[in-house]
Amino acid sequence: MATEITFGSREDRKLVETGSTFSPKFDDNGLIVAIAQDADTNEVLMVAYMNETSLKQTLEIGEAVYYSRSRQQLWHKGATSGHTQIVEKILTDCDQDALVLKVRQQGPGCCHAGYRSCFYRNIQGAGDPVALGAEIEDQSYDPDAVYKS
Repeated sequence: MATEITFGSREDRKLVETGSTFSPKFDDNGLIVAIAQDADTNEVLMVAYMNETSLKQTLEIGEAVYYSRSRQQLWHKGATSGHTQIVEKILTDCDQDALVLKVRQQGPGCCHAGYRSCFYRNIQGAGDPVALGAEIEDQSYDPDAVYKS
C-alpha cells in the first residue's frame, strides 16, 4: 500500500521560505507551474502545470504526471507516445509556487509537434508581426505516426 503523501502548511511565510517542509502553493485554479528540464544538459524541454493529485502521483511513481488545462484531466506524460519523463529531482522556488522537474526524457522527444523540446522556435526581433525562427531545425519524430487519433 502506498504511503500517504502530505504537504506542509503555508501559514508561516518564513517557514515556507526557509523551512524543510514542502508546502506547494497552488494558484486559484489549484495549479502550480512545472518546468521540465533535461537532467543532464539542463535544456528546458517543456512547461506544464500540476495539480495536487498529479504532483502526488509524480512523487509516487517517479514519472512526470501533469494536469492538462485544455483537457481538464490528469496527463501522465508519455502515456500515449511512450515518451515518458523519469523524474530525477524536483526543485521548488523560494515561495514554493513553481517547480523544476529534472527529468530523463524517454524516447526521441517530449513535444507533441515532433521535436525533442517544446522550445523549438525563437523570436526574431520586433517586426510587424513578430516573426519566429527555428531554434531546433528538425523534428525528432513524426507526430502523426505517434499520435494516431
